[in-house]
Amino acid sequence: MAARAQTTMRRIAELNDTLSRVDKLAAEIRDTTEMLGLFEESDESARKELAGQTEVMGHELEALEERAMFRSEEDSRAAIVSIHPGAGGTESCDWTEMLYRMLTRYIELQGLKCDVLDLQPNEEAGIKGATLEVSGTYAYGLLKSEIGVHRLVRVSPFDANKRRHTSFAAVSVYPEVEDIEVEINPSDLKFDTFRAGGHGGQNVNKVSSAVRITHIPTNIVVVCQNERSQFQNKTNALKILRSRLYDLHKREQDEKREKLEAAKTEIAWGHQIRSYVFFPYQQVKDHRTDYTSHDLAGVMDGHINAFVHAFLTRPEAAEGGGPERNSPPRHKDTKANSGPEV
Repeated sequence: MAARAQTTMRRIAELNDTLSRVDKLAAEIRDTTEMLGLFEESDESARKELAGQTEVMGHELEALEERAMFRSEEDSRAAIVSIHPGAGGTESCDWTEMLYRMLTRYIELQGLKCDVLDLQPNEEAGIKGATLEVSGTYAYGLLKSEIGVHRLVRVSPFDANKRRHTSFAAVSVYPEVEDIEVEINPSDLKFDTFRAGGHGGQNVNKVSSAVRITHIPTNIVVVCQNERSQFQNKTNALKILRSRLYDLHKREQDEKREKLEAAKTEIAWGHQIRSYVFFPYQQVKDHRTDYTSHDLAGVMDGHINAFVHAFLTRPEAAEGGGPERNSPPRHKDTKANSGPEV
């Protein structure tokens, strides 16, 4: 009951958030339209102000479009985010810390709550890993675009010869799993009684004390006939049925987790979902959507909304695809996970 109430309250919060966003956007469109009728076309300052408001409304409309893509029950849940470096020592650990800052800034900009569960500093520089718990409206849905390997190309500050290095770090995002609480709807059950066989005295064979319960949605059948009392057999059968349903739900959740685990790939060449190039030019490119940005400083400061939007609105997402459908590796490179490029 508690789990169902929690799910219902979360769904109410999601709908209220969407409705408030729609109302706010409608009011802004109405106000902008009224302002447009009040100013002359020659008023340059008014035109700039209206252009700025239009841009803001465009971003808000994109946010609403993203929420329309959140169709799985996991999207609305809290998220567990883990960041780990690839091979390469200090260079990869430093890149992992840069990714950690980028993601925490994005989480902050989205109005989500972030709790650091684990943070392992590296001896020289950077971090060996970090684990975050992120809660808020559509936390997992907004962060699942970051699942995969992130590649950095730059002139290493740790290389005395100032050579260009390539480093890798992996981001994993999991929806927070709630405790399984099994509830049985009486209308889903079919009860049959019959005479028990075997040992147990005269009453066992003369009275229909044995109970068979069929759970119609799952077709699970439970039979109890050991007790002389039909009530006791029914009670025991319900206990067994509840345990079997719990096991079924647990296996379903384990399969979902394994499906998410399958999305994880080697932290190496050819597996990256996004490349961040600091030198010889500045560019960030997502290899799943081909979306590219040259605002490197903005991206590293957490402004990755455009990348998230491109991922959520890609054709595969509209067909029901998720992060587990990341593009397969484009190639296998024999280079090391991290090291100087020559």
